[in-house]
Formats: sequence, structure tokens, C-alpha cells
Amino acid sequence: MLRSNRMEPVDYLAIGHITIDDTPDGPRLGGSAAYAALTAQAFGLRAGILTAWGEELPAEALAGVAIHNIGAEHSTRFENTYIDGARTQRILQRAPELDFHFIPEAWRTAGLVHLAPVAQEVSPRILSYFPEATRCATPQGWLREWDADGRVQSADWLEAELVLSRLDACVLGLEDIGGDPARIDSMAALCPIVVVTEGKAGAQLYSQGEISHIPAMPVSEVDPTGAGDVFAATFFLQLHRSGDAALAGQLAAQVAAHAVTRVGLAGIPTRDELFDLLAEAAA
Repeated sequence: MLRSNRMEPVDYLAIGHITIDDTPDGPRLGGSAAYAALTAQAFGLRAGILTAWGEELPAEALAGVAIHNIGAEHSTRFENTYIDGARTQRILQRAPELDFHFIPEAWRTAGLVHLAPVAQEVSPRILSYFPEATRCATPQGWLREWDADGRVQSADWLEAELVLSRLDACVLGLEDIGGDPARIDSMAALCPIVVVTEGKAGAQLYSQGEISHIPAMPVSEVDPTGAGDVFAATFFLQLHRSGDAALAGQLAAQVAAHAVTRVGLAGIPTRDELFDLLAEAAA
């Protein structure tokens, strides 16, 4: 079992499964929490992940990120297929659920908490234990269900009101709600800031009763996996720092565009690359 030996406080706490993603080129590490924590680390924050996974693959890609693993016989495992930019998924295995009592004591003072479920594994109750933190979520894992063959599809979010009313910001993809924009209005009425990403079409920012468009940056796409998580982490931490949702959206779009130009977790920009990207976004 992999447990971080460094139980110092963290600035950015991501909670969700580190996954194994089966691809035509073989299995690789994934999961919203992994992409988010690496993005936060690139921005200079101390990042930690609370997770459950089976350590089937080496974790070198997550070097520098503090990981607290509660253990699992098998990691949550996905099979992702992309056809004309649209993703279909199968969930092949699922690791145990995550709740507040698993969080190391030193991490309970994190300034930014990001609930990042991928397969209904994160307890929404966790939010009530972080009243002073900036509380954010990428709720895709609460918005999906799967059949006996593991085919993933959009689902009703039964605890949406409970979660959204406690969040400072929420980022989700249009595909997470089955492409149905009618579901967004009720979410935006409960959460102060909601961003709905739409891939190459950019994103829509819902804030204080207003809707604004965040354009996507034109790039040559290599791998879109994780781009939404990179967008979300960048948006959350910039919102936490500045309180400016529009600026956070612009920066997030810039960083997410870079993420799709490389494969998997390698798409997370380095600090030097981030410096250049943020300079371009501010120009």
C-alpha cells in the first residue's frame, strides 16, 4: 500500500480515485484527482491526494504529490474510446469509497478542497468538515452510472442540492449531463459559480446570474483525456487566489489547451511552460 511519508499540511487537497485507464497503447494512470493535483503542483502549491487504488502501475508520474492511499484490491479501471471527439466509457473495476475519516489530520487545514469523484466514490459529507476552505468539485463521478457490462451513462444526481449549496465553485462537462443544457439552470441556482466545459467549443461561465462564454484556444489535439480536470484545477486555484471568475476562466482555457497537446498526465504543463502560458493569457 502506498502511503505518503510526508504528512505535512497541503494547500490543495484532491479527493478521488487514482485510476487505471486502458488505452490502445496500454494501461496508464489517470483520474480527476491525479490531473488536478499535478496541475496544482505545477502552480507551486503543495498538493495532496486522498485515494484508494491498487498500485498496479508505477507512480513516477505523480512524483512530488503527497498521496494517502487507503488501499484497494484493484484500482478503479476505465476503458475509454474516442470517436470524432466523443468519448464512450466502460468501468471495469471500482476501488473502495472515500470519506472524511480517511483524511490525514495534517491535511484537514487545506485552503482549497477539490472533490473529484470518477465513480460515485467520494462522500459529499466531506464538505461539511471544511467550512473555512474554498470548496470545489468536478461532479462527473456523481453524474454517471453503469450497467452490468460496465457501460457508463449519464445519471440523475440525487445529492445535487446538498453538494452544490455547499460549494464555492463547480466545473463539469456538457457530456456529464448527457448534453442536456436544461439541467444547468438548476445547478447554477444553487452554486455561486458553475462552469460547463464544451471541448473545442470552449466553456460557459455561470456567475451571479450572468452567463459568459470562455473561448477555447486553438491547438493541435493529441489526447483530450484529463483536459477538463486541468481546466477545473486551474480555474479553482486562480479563483481561490484572485476571486475573479472571468480571469480564472481565461487562464484555465489556456492551460487546458496545452494539456491536450501531449498524452495523459504528461500533458500537465511544467512551471516554465505555465509562466509562458499565463503571460500569453494576460496579453
